[in-house]
Amino acid sequence: MSSPSDSTEPTLPPGNLANRLGVAFMRGLAVLPLSWVRALGWLLGQALYIVAVRRRRIARVNWTLCFPDSGPAESKRAVRRHFVYFAQAWLDRSWLWEAPLATVRKRLKLTGDLQALAGDVPTVLFAPHFVGMDAGWTGLTAHLERRFCGLYAEQLNADVDRWMAQGRQRFGQPHVVGKRQGIKPLVAAMRQGLPLYLLPDMDHGMRDAAFVPFFGVQTATLMSLPRLARLGRARVVPVLSRLTRDGYEVKVMPPWVDYPTDDAQEDTAAMNRYLEGYIREAPEQYYWVHKRFKTRPENEPSFYTGL
Repeated sequence: MSSPSDSTEPTLPPGNLANRLGVAFMRGLAVLPLSWVRALGWLLGQALYIVAVRRRRIARVNWTLCFPDSGPAESKRAVRRHFVYFAQAWLDRSWLWEAPLATVRKRLKLTGDLQALAGDVPTVLFAPHFVGMDAGWTGLTAHLERRFCGLYAEQLNADVDRWMAQGRQRFGQPHVVGKRQGIKPLVAAMRQGLPLYLLPDMDHGMRDAAFVPFFGVQTATLMSLPRLARLGRARVVPVLSRLTRDGYEVKVMPPWVDYPTDDAQEDTAAMNRYLEGYIREAPEQYYWVHKRFKTRPENEPSFYTGL
């Protein structure tokens, strides 16, 4: 998906009945009380923990690597809670993308250093992969009277892609850039005063990445945050999203001091150090089902053998 002004979209596979029914189901959830949606998410999370064996094992490997002092019982409980948070956050997309603006604003509490988002200083918003990452984007675009810039990867199914694209663009007329368009539109948007919502904390291989520590493990980490900040002459402002009983807390943190520097690899390591602290505040809500340590240094065995 790209911005509404673009006219060259790739052709997506046609939708099918199952996906259309899935979208209709999510739209139906939007009218239910939040407590009902969360209860359904709890049930779905418990079921996923049982049936999604591969993802459960990946999450256990990740958790054990990051929290080696956790015993087997504690790790099992943490991963089960993660699956519940994951499922609840997924079903929450129903009301994030379909409920009236008043409902969305009521359930998304925007806190922290909001002054950091005032004015038109070029800014990269560091938004880690917590389960509430979509709530963070929606909280900013629904509450603040300014445009934001974000990246979007096209989905495999046309019906799902259309629903997600519309949901993420429903407030604030954001400028959304498809990943295929490269970094030039992102840098241009930042220099025009549009904060860039960036989620760079996944393992996408060694292209534009470096091995830096993450919870003490050498981890392939994208260097896009410091590089984009330097190209856009931008400061970095973290935005953390926490799932709560009443919805989400979207917290804007103060800008990082003396960041970026001229050393992209050290800046990437610093990003991971900040991220570790954020994760420790709500560890079960981080995105553990992703193979965060998939790419390994040469001759080092995989942590996910057999998964």
